[in-house]
Amino acid sequence: MRDERLFPLFEPVDSLPGIGPKLKPVFERLIDGETVWDLLLHLPERWLDRRVQPSFEVLVPGEVATVQGEVQSYKAPYSERAPHRIQLFDGTGFLTLTFFRAEPRWLQGQFPIGKERIVSGLVTEYQGERQMSHPDYILDPAKPERPPAVEPIYGLTAGLTNKKVHNAAVAALEHIPDDLPEWISADLLAERHWPDFKAALAGLHAPEDYDEEAFANCRERLAYDEALARETVFAFARLARAQKDAPRLISDSEALNRVANALPYKMTFAQIRAVKDIAADLAEPHPMRRMLQGDVGAGKTLVAILAAVKAVSAGYQAAFMAPTEVLARQQFESVSNLLGPLGYEVAALTGRDKGRAREGMLMGLADGSVQIVVGTQALFQEGVRFNKLGLIVVDEQHRFGVMDRMRLASKAAAPHMLVMSATPIPRTLAQAVHGDLDISLLDEKPAGRQPIETRVIADTRLDEVVDAVGRAIGRDERVFWVCPRVDADDDDSSAVQRAAMLKDWLKVPVGLVHGRLRGEEKDEALESFRTGQTKVLVATTVIEVGVDVPDATIIVIERAEGFGLAQLHQLRGRVGRGSKKSFCLLLYRPPLGELAKERLETLRRTEDGFEIAEADFRLRGPGDLLGVRQSGAVDYRILDLGVHSELIPVARSDARYAIERDPGLTQKRGKALSLLRELLSPLTRERE
Repeated sequence: MRDERLFPLFEPVDSLPGIGPKLKPVFERLIDGETVWDLLLHLPERWLDRRVQPSFEVLVPGEVATVQGEVQSYKAPYSERAPHRIQLFDGTGFLTLTFFRAEPRWLQGQFPIGKERIVSGLVTEYQGERQMSHPDYILDPAKPERPPAVEPIYGLTAGLTNKKVHNAAVAALEHIPDDLPEWISADLLAERHWPDFKAALAGLHAPEDYDEEAFANCRERLAYDEALARETVFAFARLARAQKDAPRLISDSEALNRVANALPYKMTFAQIRAVKDIAADLAEPHPMRRMLQGDVGAGKTLVAILAAVKAVSAGYQAAFMAPTEVLARQQFESVSNLLGPLGYEVAALTGRDKGRAREGMLMGLADGSVQIVVGTQALFQEGVRFNKLGLIVVDEQHRFGVMDRMRLASKAAAPHMLVMSATPIPRTLAQAVHGDLDISLLDEKPAGRQPIETRVIADTRLDEVVDAVGRAIGRDERVFWVCPRVDADDDDSSAVQRAAMLKDWLKVPVGLVHGRLRGEEKDEALESFRTGQTKVLVATTVIEVGVDVPDATIIVIERAEGFGLAQLHQLRGRVGRGSKKSFCLLLYRPPLGELAKERLETLRRTEDGFEIAEADFRLRGPGDLLGVRQSGAVDYRILDLGVHSELIPVARSDARYAIERDPGLTQKRGKALSLLRELLSPLTRERE
């Protein structure tokens, strides 16, 4: 039940003055919500300094300013398209006010010759003179009315003015209770010089003075509130898991040594470190929730296989879940090729499996003779029964919803779970996205992994690229060709047109895969390419993760300047998986802008996914990082990860300390944190 003190904040937005039936849906569209609280979370994007400036001399074209001067002259327009022109003088210089299609008598009444006037608006420059067109405010300094010293400026939608939104936000401030307790520790408040919660919101929506430091300080306080709310949810999720009983998967090291000795290469130190982290988690009597995050080709699957061996040697079953049939089949081959010869019983379960084979496999799961199963969402269907499920491995975890993982986890009392992601993201962002998980990083690549040579090429050299592709096919190699869109009549860089062109030029079978195809059609196209029936696969970004074709040595990416760095890096990872030299050709359409040039040069210079992720974060912000927006993880409404990321570890430490001391949230600060969670947890969707 919601605390009654918060009831005024969760009243409908049309309870505010000035918002009637017509404006209600417009406001709801703007604030992406329905309540007074949603409106208060729609913070100003910037603030205008409306204080009267000392003279015309300080005016800067392109900025809004407020000035006072004497009306010197009025000039009527010389044509219908020309403006009325009024000249002000303040003793230091002149400012021309322009009005298009204005009523002359109204203008002359507003600006009597020889009278002082205060005007406020955007200053421009035209033919060397300062101008202000249609000022926002026109006031007589002999009267008490003045422009606001500072005016908050909001993002708007059609049908709303800034004044309407600001008036509504000011009215909404009255709905904030005066008796809200403080949920931030007194020490941190004093150290950061933060205002209280209501004062912080008032300092942004209704500031009394123009003070950029004060705006930043108020925003920072509210950003910390949001981080603390999220981290409190994460801390509770950890606490809940710690109170669940899970099987302790303890076994001797002999089974792991047998697998390691069967490898044709040595494991990296990062892999060994991750295996130790997982083994320690599996030995605990509560469920593991660990993220295994590694760059393309860092060896995540091997670490997961060793975790599965650990579970099986302790007498339990392990299940691998992949987002598509093709990825599940690939993973099945990897697991069975390594563990099958060592005597492990490995099976696959996807929607494609039917009849007696499926029935036999399901019986094996139920009686425990199948020790490891690899599959898709078919794993959590109602007819699937496990004998003793101890470990779940979720590959490309951002492609699954929380409910998918919960359904699979429901196949056992409290299974351990390892989630894997090939999407390197900056460590600060990882803390924000995966705060309820322990994280193991694979930041090394196995020895012998072929480097990929990346080249940036103008698409005016397309014929040379096609010739290079033809030579690779002659060497029995395979080629990915990525296009930015499926179909467009006026653009030959679309997948449908490019596939037809390459088939005609190269005279070889060319596959086509894109998001509009049915799942079976995609799988069939990918399988044909993987088995060599087609030599070229033209695709959109649906192939950006997981597709493993060792004979693919070239990936061509058209209109590369339009992709994010992280996405380009994922696409590049489709090649370089075999023993042959591999290439990534980034085709761009000239001219290339500075930002696009920097992105492509970063990709050409390095294959380090974490360095690339940091660059992408810096250049494009968190929302464009591959997988993050899709997973709904970056859903902060106040906190800006590019500005406030250092607040997250502080909030994490604070939340864990508070909940360790008061797990029931029954004490004074605990009760305050309960209120905060109600306000700023979108988030109050608890993570499993």
